Parts: sequence; C-alpha cells; structure tokens
Amino acid sequence: MDNNTQPVFNRAAEDLGNSVWLEHVNTTVPDQVQATLFYITGLGLTRDPYIMTGLENMWVNIGRSQIHMPAKPAQVLRGHTAIVQPNRAALLKRLEYVTPKLAGTKFAYKDCGDYLEATCPWGNKIRMYEPDPARFGQVILGIPYVEFDVPVGTADGIARFYNQAIKAPTTVVDDGNGRAARALVGHNQYLVFRETTKPIPEYDGHHLQIYIADFSGPHAWLKAKGLITEESDQYQYRFKDIIDPDSGKFLYTIEHEVRSITHPLYARPLVNRNPVQTNRNYRPGYDAGNWATPHMS
Repeated sequence: MDNNTQPVFNRAAEDLGNSVWLEHVNTTVPDQVQATLFYITGLGLTRDPYIMTGLENMWVNIGRSQIHMPAKPAQVLRGHTAIVQPNRAALLKRLEYVTPKLAGTKFAYKDCGDYLEATCPWGNKIRMYEPDPARFGQVILGIPYVEFDVPVGTADGIARFYNQAIKAPTTVVDDGNGRAARALVGHNQYLVFRETTKPIPEYDGHHLQIYIADFSGPHAWLKAKGLITEESDQYQYRFKDIIDPDSGKFLYTIEHEVRSITHPLYARPLVNRNPVQTNRNYRPGYDAGNWATPHMS
C-alpha cells in the first residue's frame, strides 16, 4: 500500500442529526404479575433494580433503552416495538414456559423467519431479532426501532415533520411491506411510520421518549404551531400531534416526551442480566448481559 494514500471515509454515515437517543416506550399495564411473566421471564429482559421498584410502575431495561409500564388500564401501541436480543433458541424455551401461565390473555408468539413476534397479555406486539451487524450495528441488546401504523398518504408529510421539527435525518422507503417514513432518532435507532389500509385504532395515550441535543430549537418550532402539550420542567416538554409542515394538515398522534441531554437521567447506566444464566447452569462471571458487541482490536 502506498504510504501517501489516505483512506477515504464516508463521514456523513456517522451523522445522527439532532435526536441522539430513543430512550423509552411507555404503555400502561393493569397487572404487574402478568407483565413480569411476559417481559422478564418470557422475553428475558431486566427490571430496573434502582427506580420504580414498587407496584405503581415498572421500568424494564433493554440495553440502553427501556419500556415503562405504569399501573393503569392497558394501552396498546399502534404498531410494534423491535428488540434485538441474542439466542433465539433460549427465547423460544422461555416463551414456551410462560405459555400456560398466561392462558386466557392475548399472549401469543410465532416464528416469522426473520424475527419472532410475541404479543403481550394486552396486545402489544414485540418483534425479537437476533443481532445483525449489517442491520443493527454492534448492538446485541436494545431497541433498534419502533414502528407505527399510519394512514395511506401520510409518510411523506411525516418525514418532512421530523426533518423540520426535530431536525432528524429522514427517508421515505417502499421496502415491500408498504411505504414508510423513517426518522433517525439515535445511533442505529429509528421511528418508522408505515402506511396501511387497515383500520387504525383510536389513540389511547401511549408515548415514547427521545433525547435531543438542540433542545430549544424544536421547542420554538412546535410552540409556534401550537403543538406543545406539556411544559414538564426545565429539562422536558411534550407534544402529540404530527402535522405536514407544508400544509399544516394533521397526520398522526403519538405523544413524544422530549428531554435535553442535560436531563439528570441522560445516559444513566442500566443493569442488564444474562437471561440464559440460571441456578441450574450457573457459571461465575456470566450474570450480566452486554448491550453491545465489544470492540475488537
């Protein structure tokens, strides 16, 4: 190799835009026992041991992200949440184990080839993928995307909204499963809005949370259009409605909890267990689960 030859890198490939992290999805649940059976025992995730350890809420750790489940009547996300997790065979065994314990609920699971789809006791759909560096980067445990069902004809306007309001890189794709807007909201993390002709249920109040670097810019944009719904505190605000910036037309509702990266909870280290480790096969040093593949020298 010529010592004078400089490597060429695609620097734009590492651009994140303004949103730096999709931290949590929030859907309320009426029964923490059933939630524990599904999310902790079945899916093999980890209940946060430090915050919300009572019966009023449950925070479930998934790598660097979470699902929050306050104890209230059930909410169902209009679409699905994707989770990357290793060891499909172990996951199938856990889901088989909880099947009789969740009889009489909406719990179900099926092998869809590329992923396993599991339905929680109240109807929330979770797609479980194995790690795939080409698709998900080095993440081996985490939430790579959340997908929402949206009306036909809304994808382009939704893409414009995230690009202009949140300053997130966006694309509109047709990948064989329908036309969809994709907004980059973290490293290898997307919000996907897929057009469908199926009836879309009425919005029930579930929400998602993102951290953004330019905290005031989107706030000013949203406030000018009357979209701010809550001035939570110094580090957080909320909005619900997505509009087409070009026409002002309403497109979709999903509440966004928007936090600054100066928020006290930003980048809080999360405990993740290795769900394959049990008292029967215990090996010292293997209790913890890594959320990313270690860098190799």
